[in-house]
Amino acid sequence: MIDLGIITLRNWQEKDIKSLVKNANNKKIWDNLRDDFPNPYTEMAAEQWIEIANKSTPLTNFAIIYKDKAIGGIGIILQTDVYRKNAEIGYWLGEQYWHKGFVTKALKAMVEYTFKRFDVEKIFAQVFESNTASKRVLEKAGFIFEARLKRAIIKNNQVQDCLIYSVLKSDITKI
Repeated sequence: MIDLGIITLRNWQEKDIKSLVKNANNKKIWDNLRDDFPNPYTEMAAEQWIEIANKSTPLTNFAIIYKDKAIGGIGIILQTDVYRKNAEIGYWLGEQYWHKGFVTKALKAMVEYTFKRFDVEKIFAQVFESNTASKRVLEKAGFIFEARLKRAIIKNNQVQDCLIYSVLKSDITKI
């Protein structure tokens, strides 16, 4: 568990199912995530996610908790082979909690956690070009724009660029 004052990052639990479904079942959220994020988001999808999320040791996926309710999620995917010194970070937050600084706090904590717990040199995020809010959040959390992959994403039958933001372990003091 990572206590950040107003929010906490902790493992996903069965008691989170209802709030997970309530917050994740939102097309505006799905529009900015990969297609494997369920839409609609059902209780069965929540149960499956909680089981998957708790398999890794140390944990790589956390619930974002506010007032004892899961309002979003944040996690990393450790890369393999020649990319094994990298981790991809991803996150989402229930719409009613947007613009409160919660994801920025969660990102900073997750970056610190990742660099302390895992043998990685770089954490990166892939953002849809249309997701202006996510770009701002990453910048506030100390991530730097690194690359534009032109016409690399298709979502809702719209092709768009993928933007890569990253932070290096050597930059951790800047966060």
